Amino acid sequence: MTPRTERLLELGAYAVLALLAAGWTWTITMAGLGRLENRSGSSASVAAALSGSGGSKAAYLTEATLLALSGELRGASGKLRAKMSPVGTPLDVDSLPQGAHLQLEVPGSSAPTAPPRAGIWKLAVAIGNAIKPVTDFNLISVRPRTDKRDGKVGLYFIGSWPGETGGRVSAPRAAPADRYLPPSGFIEVTRENADTKVSDHFALRDFLTHDQPNVWPKYLVLELRNVDKLELVLSDLARQGIDVSGVRVMSGFRTPQYNRGGGNTGGRAGLSRHMYGDAADIFIDSNKDGVMDDLNRDGRITIADSRVVQQAVDRVESSNPELVGGAGIYPAAAGHGPFIHIDTRGYRARWVGGPGGG
Repeated sequence: MTPRTERLLELGAYAVLALLAAGWTWTITMAGLGRLENRSGSSASVAAALSGSGGSKAAYLTEATLLALSGELRGASGKLRAKMSPVGTPLDVDSLPQGAHLQLEVPGSSAPTAPPRAGIWKLAVAIGNAIKPVTDFNLISVRPRTDKRDGKVGLYFIGSWPGETGGRVSAPRAAPADRYLPPSGFIEVTRENADTKVSDHFALRDFLTHDQPNVWPKYLVLELRNVDKLELVLSDLARQGIDVSGVRVMSGFRTPQYNRGGGNTGGRAGLSRHMYGDAADIFIDSNKDGVMDDLNRDGRITIADSRVVQQAVDRVESSNPELVGGAGIYPAAAGHGPFIHIDTRGYRARWVGGPGGG
């Protein structure tokens, strides 16, 4: 046998093994999800064995389960790294096959225990005796809004949302009914967990209100649908050849107290989406000079560079209508360069400068 023939046979064997692996992975996953009908013979028995409770057999299924689970947990962008859950809420997702469950990575625990307190938790998938950690991902259990007393949670001042203390909220008619309700809870952010990633490009710290620098813990409202949208926008820009590694959040969550009177209040809306945790003002600064990069490559830094990002927002909303919302572009001013506001308010809004309902 010549070396060339031997090499061809090796390549052929690798190809057959790859096809078998792909076929069995599909069969095992479909069996676990209950989507194979009239199964018989060896495929049915193997799938049944792999979805059973045996530790060594279940280990094969956990890999396929993690792939299915990632599709549900990581959002439309595939880049989310966190899931929000109220304290005490059972761990449950739709994509887990029969016999599998999510559990907290707590030493000595082997049950799908709900988070007992606010904090950041690691997750694992368990099938029988096999346990696989969900890597690069966290469950964030949030404190309930009822923990707010006299406008504060602990020592951190928050204020009150429109309608929370009486009166009527004049929300836009086009808005979904739930988008202008006070948040149900708060993420507790400490010095130790502030750098927890919520997606590939963003961490909890990026969205904190810019006030009370010496007060810890701080409290944050963050809707992951907007983080998902931001990641989709960055992916779109990257496909246009733009370096998005230096994305910066100028303003994320703003407490009602800060939105009303903290910092420069120019351009802020009374029903700002920033108060509801689903808005962010961002700019791309991959060259690290502190201002928006020259995204349109015209040799200048102007509001036209913000428009490049807005065009990406338009494309993302076209492909993902469930993430529709606002996009307002702003020129440079004292203290900052041009930037863009992006939110998921539930209806389309576009503006240049000014509050624009942002």
